[in-house]
Amino acid sequence: MQPARFLDLLPPRAIMSYQSITTDAELMELCDSLAGAELIAFDTEFVSEDRYEPELCLLQVASGGENYIVDTLRVEDITPFWKQLVSGDHVTLVHSGREEFRFCLSAVGSYPANWFDVQLAAGMIGLEYPAAYGTLCSRLLKVSLGKGETRTDWRRRPLSHQQLDYAVQDVLHLDNLYRELTSRLDRLDRRDWFEGEMSAWLSKQESQFSGERWRSVSGIGSFPARSLAIARELWHWRDDLARSTNKLTRRILRDDLLAELARRQLTDLKRIKAIRGMHHRHLQQHLPTIAEAIQRGLDVPEKDCPQPPKSNSIRQRSSLCQFLAAALNAHCREAKIAPNLVASMQNIRELVALRLDDLPSEGEDPPLLSGGWRHELVGELLDGVLVGKIAVQVEDPRAEHPLSLRATGRGSDRDKGK
Repeated sequence: MQPARFLDLLPPRAIMSYQSITTDAELMELCDSLAGAELIAFDTEFVSEDRYEPELCLLQVASGGENYIVDTLRVEDITPFWKQLVSGDHVTLVHSGREEFRFCLSAVGSYPANWFDVQLAAGMIGLEYPAAYGTLCSRLLKVSLGKGETRTDWRRRPLSHQQLDYAVQDVLHLDNLYRELTSRLDRLDRRDWFEGEMSAWLSKQESQFSGERWRSVSGIGSFPARSLAIARELWHWRDDLARSTNKLTRRILRDDLLAELARRQLTDLKRIKAIRGMHHRHLQQHLPTIAEAIQRGLDVPEKDCPQPPKSNSIRQRSSLCQFLAAALNAHCREAKIAPNLVASMQNIRELVALRLDDLPSEGEDPPLLSGGWRHELVGELLDGVLVGKIAVQVEDPRAEHPLSLRATGRGSDRDKGK
């Protein structure tokens, strides 16, 4: 592997060195050098705007003080790297690693057990979530990053020295971020919280990668079972065609049209074509197969139709939920944890529904009531606000975070046995 030239066009503080990997043999050398590493940081550059699967264009790696850029358009087989990543006891460092996770899972069917996402860890110590990589470097390491190549088409060759320098900086500071973040997690006694949340995130990503992805179609959330069965058939038809032609699914059939077809449950070609938006030329050749997919959905036995989510007939009590959100936000700021990492507005609605309507919990409890670190952090707090034991007040109207919490010394009628 030959070291790349130093970048003489950039200011001295931005100059970096890295090793350029352009052949399968050089990649194998890199993988051998990573065996036994304690930390492996990596990032990717890819293009996904016009294709079914994102096209991996660059792979940036940092470990043991060495930086590497793998040209994935020249190296024929990247699989050895993914296999190296899922083996061994090293910690794998990423920032907002959703696509990196999926590249690895798609390539070898697994992912590193010691996956550490610095973005998630930052939320656990009180920084905003999700925070950009540059924000974390600035806030935690006092390092400023360049932003000049954010619109680069990474498929084009040759890439300039400036573009490659920009790419390698995405892994250059991950090890120092890791050390700073783990130190702060330990000081706050939140390492277990983070590891539990990281594990849950990985499981969710794996489930989304291989689960019922058709349910992500926008506009079908309130559909009855039969329309959902049709939506599922249309989604599978669209996904198969997009995969075989390497096109974006929305270029095959937009979500709004898919939902409308499922809602109307039509199989007559003329009536399908009459739906606004279905007249486009690229759809004409697909009308018969679209009708066939709809018919398959109509033919699904009733017992096998996918069931819609349980309807929420509970009064939303929007003002109360917003008040609780304000209390949660104030408490999280004081506790040094990102509020939107702790709970969403939907999580708060679920808590209100169960607490104030005395509804039985069906299936799994809401996150704020199911034990674990969230309940430990805010469960009792929100219950206290609901029954009047804790009040939210304005501490300093000019402060960045003006609200504070105080005990009221009183409880609810329910607490008094009335």
